[in-house]
Amino acid sequence: MHLAAHFPVDDMTVRDDPRSGSQIEFASFQHLARTAERGLFDFLLVAGGPGPREHDGPVHDLDVPGRPDPLTVLPALAAVTGRLGLAASVSATFHEPYELARRFATLDHLSAGRSAWHVVTSADAFTGENVRPAGRPDRAEGDARTTEFVATARELWDSWTPDGAPRPFAHHGRHFSAEGEFTVPRSPQGHPVVIRTADGTQDRAFAAAAADVVLTRHATPQAGRAFCADVRSRLAKYGREPGELRIMPGTGVVLGDSDAEARERAAAIRLQQVSPQHAIAALERIWGRDLSSYDPDGPLPACDPDPAAARAGHGDARAVAARWRELSREKGLSLRETVIEATGRHSFVGSPRTVAAEMTRRFATEAADGFLLVPHRIPGGLDEFVDRVVPLLQERGVFRTAYTGSTLRSHLGFAAPVWKG
Repeated sequence: MHLAAHFPVDDMTVRDDPRSGSQIEFASFQHLARTAERGLFDFLLVAGGPGPREHDGPVHDLDVPGRPDPLTVLPALAAVTGRLGLAASVSATFHEPYELARRFATLDHLSAGRSAWHVVTSADAFTGENVRPAGRPDRAEGDARTTEFVATARELWDSWTPDGAPRPFAHHGRHFSAEGEFTVPRSPQGHPVVIRTADGTQDRAFAAAAADVVLTRHATPQAGRAFCADVRSRLAKYGREPGELRIMPGTGVVLGDSDAEARERAAAIRLQQVSPQHAIAALERIWGRDLSSYDPDGPLPACDPDPAAARAGHGDARAVAARWRELSREKGLSLRETVIEATGRHSFVGSPRTVAAEMTRRFATEAADGFLLVPHRIPGGLDEFVDRVVPLLQERGVFRTAYTGSTLRSHLGFAAPVWKG
């Protein structure tokens, strides 16, 4: 089983918990990284973005202020860890291949082969306007650009021979044209690991063609098995074997001394994550309307969404609204309760033994190769899992008891990429 941790910089962490700390200070990053390494995790993923989140113009006051640049944080974490993989979420939309390939290759050398790039395609209009006047690119055009971006980065990483000789490179494609000589030698693990989040059909195709690790979200074992089977069935088209990909759904974990205690804690955490203000803001992103006059403890709006004003990332706004209304009717949920139910990521909830057993079952039945754990509290939200669940996974023989290699590729069970210079 593969395990990784996510340092989220978003509004779903519980910041009013007295045990919560800064999401900006380096000490928090260091604590989570060292905890993940103590737990023998494959990697830590640090999220970030080029601009603040907005809501109807103003910066979203539920957002974390001072969002850090992941590629600035990770070199510092390389100095205080020895084996843990270090992954950064960086958008291909607002960078150029040479510049970003050079930064990740440099991190790979600084960390002795532990770097990874979580490839993101930015869709938010406010992010685009924050970086360039023209705003965000069209989604289809953005996907095509991202695909070529990653292929170009790999050409650059391959432009040095394995024995350390630089060779000229030349790339002339639809979106990028560059030639010259790459300044960074081939990295210790061959290439930095490429991670991609995949849910839609286009994302799955990209993952099968170019990703080493796929992040996703699904709530049931059946959905997990279907997703894994679908993505792996696409690999042969690109000359790849099933063992060349790791699929790791993102999940939360809530522990208690008993299953009942854990369920109570999970319900309390969701109430903290989705405040009344947050619930209204979440609904406005889908409805595309000002809903500030609505009671969070009342019913969902009777009016239909305005698809033209709905925020990107939710698909068909009317279809989402219909699903939420059905959920509200079936379970008798208020507006806020519906948002809590509909937007929560999957979580393992129970005693340590219950959680270890369920994680093992999903792994053994090919619903996942492992899990990306997203703590609800920073920086100590991973401590209890490492102390109480990891030993049980080791007892079951599904998780390592020591690192056997030094690079992230070795943790993932991958050989070095074949040189294609």
